[in-house]
Amino acid sequence: MVGIQAAYITICAFANDFDDLGGGYIIVGVDTEDKTGMAIRPVEGIDNILQEMVVYNTKMASYYLPRTSVEEVDGKQLIVIWCPAGSCRPYSVPVNVTAKGTKEYFYIRSGTSSIEARGEALVELRELANRVPFDERGNSDILLEDISLVLLRDYLVKVDSKLADDVITTPLSAILDQMELYTGPKENRLLRNVAVMMFCENPSKFFPYTQIDVVTFPNGKMKDPNNFTEVTFKGSVPQMIKQTMDYIKSNVLKEHVRKISGRQEAERFWNYPYDAIEEAVVNSVYHRDFLQHEPIEITIEPSGISILNCPGPDRSISKEDIEKGDMLKSRRYRNRRLGDFLKELDLTEGRSTGVPTIQTKLAENGSPRAIFETTDDRLTFLVTIPVHEGCRESSETNSNSSETDILGSERGSETKTKSSERSSETKDLIIDIIKQDPHITAAEIAMQLNMSSRGVEKQIRKLRELGKIKRTGGRFGGYWEIVILDKE
Repeated sequence: MVGIQAAYITICAFANDFDDLGGGYIIVGVDTEDKTGMAIRPVEGIDNILQEMVVYNTKMASYYLPRTSVEEVDGKQLIVIWCPAGSCRPYSVPVNVTAKGTKEYFYIRSGTSSIEARGEALVELRELANRVPFDERGNSDILLEDISLVLLRDYLVKVDSKLADDVITTPLSAILDQMELYTGPKENRLLRNVAVMMFCENPSKFFPYTQIDVVTFPNGKMKDPNNFTEVTFKGSVPQMIKQTMDYIKSNVLKEHVRKISGRQEAERFWNYPYDAIEEAVVNSVYHRDFLQHEPIEITIEPSGISILNCPGPDRSISKEDIEKGDMLKSRRYRNRRLGDFLKELDLTEGRSTGVPTIQTKLAENGSPRAIFETTDDRLTFLVTIPVHEGCRESSETNSNSSETDILGSERGSETKTKSSERSSETKDLIIDIIKQDPHITAAEIAMQLNMSSRGVEKQIRKLRELGKIKRTGGRFGGYWEIVILDKE
């Protein structure tokens, strides 16, 4: 049997997977001198060895758990230590795992040997940290029977792949292998997480809360919080996206035609452009953390649609860029391969193009820009897509023109008296909302009041000028303070 220290050096090297081979394995109980690979003895004290490994596993940094199995060869028992590529590279191990306080070193494989990583190799190894996205990592829990032939063939047909005709006649494992959905050594190949995301009828079996919840408040969440409908969509990623968009298309999206006095041609617009909503939904799935036990939540109100995702963008994207709502370019991707699959299905244009696409489609429809927000600790990411201004009553606008939409409603001008009354009522409502949640944003207030963000910001500015509220801290992490509660 190889020494315990030598074993853990090799485990560390396999976990680091410097050459991206998927890891490796160690066999305890074979002849290492004549290179026959034959079992020369039964391994004595198997139970003790396995128990000791539980302790030694804690000595590695980051924590790494190899998988062990007891196998029989030529009537003799061996121990196989399976060491897949780690998901939290780089890994180090003490120079002596049986002692306390010994120095730690990083190890990599060089041919058939495990060596200490030094110089440029160590620098490159450190750069491997989180280089393998979650969706490309192997998962020992995924079995071949978890993959749906129906979903797989449907995808191959849609992308016009030559493999579509081979699904019926070729072993499933061979098809998945050609699609590079396996990782690890040939003796212990593991299906990648993306195989479940794309081709499993029930990915929640592996990643709980892989679902999209759509909650509709027909009168607004603030005005009528108890009046809502909720639907949940589950399944593979393409299934969830399709089901969600079919629901929104059928129940939410409406085209409007508005005639304006003095103009010959009527103005046509949608309350929400389909492409902008689809891009936002696809991005929420693409960038989500599938280990988070939180669903994607889409809230639909008269004032707009919000999409809440967990967690938020990684810290390689600055808060300033998020606030601008232009191009959010990340240096790290949670699910790089999933994005490739979605691009093949024409559900997204590519990396770093989601936000520009959303803003462009909104602008083409004459809609306000989308708002992108995250918390200081990046626990959530909120995308707010306001409804087209022509689809709601604007409390801050005076107009002498008459408008007619496809529903046949007519709007006349509002009197200054009524406008003033509404303005005062709006200020009171804003104060009430801030009392309930001092950390609320102007965009969230706008959603609750069925107003435009610009209108809310105008009222907030007036409240600050009147000395009724003040802001403590910045836009992110700050909060509102109520100074005076008396009405105007």
